[in-house]
Amino acid sequence: MENLSSLFQEIMDSQRVLVQEPMNKHTTFRIGGPADYFLQPESVEEIQKILEVCSRERVPWFILGNGSNLLVSDQGYRGVVIQLYRNMNQIVRKGNHIVAQSGVSLAALSKKAMEASLTGLEFAGGIPGTLGGAVAMNAGAYGGEMKDVLEEITVLDSSGQRITLHADQLEMGYRTSIVKTRNYIVLEASLRLEPGEKETIQALMQDLAQRRTSKQPLEYPSAGSTFKRPEGYFAGKLIMDAGLKGYRAGDAQVSEKHCGFVVNCGHATAADVAAVMKHVQEEVKRQFQVDLESEVKFLGDFPNRD
Repeated sequence: MENLSSLFQEIMDSQRVLVQEPMNKHTTFRIGGPADYFLQPESVEEIQKILEVCSRERVPWFILGNGSNLLVSDQGYRGVVIQLYRNMNQIVRKGNHIVAQSGVSLAALSKKAMEASLTGLEFAGGIPGTLGGAVAMNAGAYGGEMKDVLEEITVLDSSGQRITLHADQLEMGYRTSIVKTRNYIVLEASLRLEPGEKETIQALMQDLAQRRTSKQPLEYPSAGSTFKRPEGYFAGKLIMDAGLKGYRAGDAQVSEKHCGFVVNCGHATAADVAAVMKHVQEEVKRQFQVDLESEVKFLGDFPNRD
C-alpha cells in the first residue's frame, strides 16, 4: 500500500491522494466503507498516469462523479476511486454550444445554459449527478434526455487513449450508452442548445424543481430512482401496488412519499439497502411477474446479492 501511495504521489499532490477514505462522505446515500485509495486528479494527463499505474500494478479502479447513483459496500472498495467531481468542472459557452468537463454538476450546467439564454437543458437542473455520469447513462427527466442535446464527447478508453465520439456513435438508449457498455471515461462533452428567453427558461426550471420537491423524498439521502422503468410499467406504482410502501430493513426504507426511491432514514448500511431492494424485486416478480432492474450501481463486495 505504501508503494502505491508513493506512485500516486509522484503523479499529483499528496493532499489529493487519500488512503482508506470513507465513501459515505462521497455518495448521496451517505453510505459506504473505505476505499483503499481515493484520488482527485486535476487533468487528463494525471488520469492517464493513474490508469497506467493501475494497469501495471493490476489494481481495479472506479470513476466517481458526485456519487449520486451509487451504493458502496459497507466493507468499502478494494481498489482505486478516481473522483472527477470538483476538480474537472470547467464550462465554456461557444455560441449555441456549451462545452463542459465531465465533473461539472448538471445543476451548474443547466444554470449556465439558463444564464446564457439557451434552452434544451432545463430537464437536467434537478438531476443530482455530474455530466460524465449523465452521458454514460443517458440521464433524463420530465421528457428530456442527454441524447437530445449531446453533439460530441471526448473519452478515455481503459488503456488511457483519447477518443472523440459524435452523437450518432454513442448508441444511447434508456439509461445506457456506448460509454457505459465499453467502460469509457468521459472527459468533456459538447452540447447543442437553442436560443431562448431567459425568463421562460428560468420559469420552467423553477416549475420542474417544485414538482420534484413535492413528489420526491429529497429530505432523505438516497441514490435517486432506485429501479429502471420496466417496459409498459412504472416502478414506483408496481412497488406501491405490491404493498411495499414504507417497507424497511434497518434504516433503509421504501419511501412513503415516492415508492420508486429507497431512502436512508438515518444510519442505513449498504446491507440494509441491498436487503430492501432484493425484497422489493422478489415481491414485484412474485405478484406481477415483472423484473425490476436496479438503476443504482453497486461498488464493492455484496455477498448476499445475486
